[in-house]
Amino acid sequence: MAEYVYNVVQRVQPNQNVLLQGSIPCNKGYVYHRDGSGILTLRGIVNNVNGCFARYQVTFNGNVAVPSDGTVGPIAIALSINGEPIQTSRAIVTPAAVATDPPTTENFFNVTSTAIITVPRGCCLSVAVENVSEGATATDPAPVILVQNANLVVDRIA
Repeated sequence: MAEYVYNVVQRVQPNQNVLLQGSIPCNKGYVYHRDGSGILTLRGIVNNVNGCFARYQVTFNGNVAVPSDGTVGPIAIALSINGEPIQTSRAIVTPAAVATDPPTTENFFNVTSTAIITVPRGCCLSVAVENVSEGATATDPAPVILVQNANLVVDRIA
């Protein structure tokens, strides 16, 4: 098991990663992470000669909000593999108001996203948590979001 956190409020631009710090790093070499980065590398290390893959359960939990200079509307995060969001891991909330400036606990919503990720033997996959929010219409820009108390847990399950 490995856990990566980032407790302070961070502004996450559209299609960018939530930053993380190592809290309980993996000591077996299955998961690599550089502190301050939003990207983790899952390795396809197998424990027996007949194993074809390594399997991980990746869970993100955090609080999200629209910044005070933003526009109220749906905001979303999702886990991504090699830069591509996993659509089934998408967590969406629609705050009623923007966050205060400076941000307090008002108008933050807790979101959780989980995915089972299979890594082929000998391969590596990059995993991150992305701001996958979209504009209200096709011509509107995607919103910046605030993320606080980010927590990403990686469990090796097979």
